Amino acid sequence: MRFSVFTASTPEWTPAEAARELAAQGWDGVEWRITDQADADPPGFWAGNRATWPLRTLEESLPEIDRITRGAGLDYSGIGAYVPSTDHDDVERVLAATATLKAGRVRVTMPKLGTAPYPELFAATRDDLAWAAERAAAHDVTALVELHHGTIAASASAARRLVDGLDPHRVAVIHDVGNLVYEGHEDHRAAFELLGPYLAHVHVKNVAWRPVGTRPDGSTAWAADWATLREGQADLGSYFATLRDVGYDGWVAVEDFSTALPLAERTRDNLAYLRTLAG
Repeated sequence: MRFSVFTASTPEWTPAEAARELAAQGWDGVEWRITDQADADPPGFWAGNRATWPLRTLEESLPEIDRITRGAGLDYSGIGAYVPSTDHDDVERVLAATATLKAGRVRVTMPKLGTAPYPELFAATRDDLAWAAERAAAHDVTALVELHHGTIAASASAARRLVDGLDPHRVAVIHDVGNLVYEGHEDHRAAFELLGPYLAHVHVKNVAWRPVGTRPDGSTAWAADWATLREGQADLGSYFATLRDVGYDGWVAVEDFSTALPLAERTRDNLAYLRTLAG
């Protein structure tokens, strides 16, 4: 396995600082966050993130992205874009950018639940992904569907149904163990076997559910929050053992949104921990 960091989780670093720090710590690659975001001070994961490249100026940034990445000796595990599958113009842009960078794969976001009846969302998204598969083939890259709570692809079985029959070299799936703590958890071996050739990428973070009060009926109210890789509810040791058992030997991108440790210490410790898990 090869390890990278998704820069949504490194908001305090500029791209040059992120590349330099990650390379010095021994990471194999980086997964750049690409989106237009709100300003924030101090920088946060989702707003004001300094390690984010704006989508609006993506094309003109490509030489600098590549110079920083390759100059640090890092590879791309992929591109972490936030373009909805419905936005064909911007999907085309990020597919083309991924090809230019020779980054291999790029995430395309799935619609959220509740924006339309599920059968309608599914049918429309299936059409969008069929179109994306054709455009990905033209660019010789792969569009990725991430397992993510609150979307129509929260579980492996839902994602497999969504992409089934499409070319897995052109549309595939990111398995995200942390997101599954929120919603969509299935037995990992069954999920990996179900995804089969569509299992193309892995994201790792961790989450814990904690009691936060009492509901009107007197029962306990719970809320999920980010946790360190070691302290969340996902059993990462078992997760990596199962990945090895099914023969997965691809990229593992870390997106740790916990804040118990300072950023540099957090990324360094995560790499050491993951190396012990990967065996």
